Amino acid sequence: MIVEEVMIRLRLSQADAHYGGDLVDGARMLALFGDVATELLIRLDGDEGLFVAYEQVEFKAPVYAGDYIEAKGSITKQGNTSRTMSFTAHKVIAGSRDASNPSQATLLEQPVLVCQAKGTCVVPKDKQKGNTKS
Repeated sequence: MIVEEVMIRLRLSQADAHYGGDLVDGARMLALFGDVATELLIRLDGDEGLFVAYEQVEFKAPVYAGDYIEAKGSITKQGNTSRTMSFTAHKVIAGSRDASNPSQATLLEQPVLVCQAKGTCVVPKDKQKGNTKS
């Protein structure tokens, strides 16, 4: 089993807010997982590959503009061209929800799981690094 893990950390901005109360659309977490998958594939195969399916997606907690999110992923199974992956996204800093002090933020003692997923990507054989056949 492949255990290499990659992580992206970023602050969600006002531009990420999609709903009232600065709530961020859950699809934003899936976009982060797509970026994590791309890095995993580049590290393994030297190619970005294609994301073909999510087998499972669970949204566990709300995410707001101003929150810092760590998205992590790893390849859990490697086939001939397919790569099965597991992803998590945790809130590590909560932005202010207090309109009277919008620049305040809280470093969370325990990161909060906001989303988890499993998915599959494909890298065609002729695109995998080390493969000289075209």
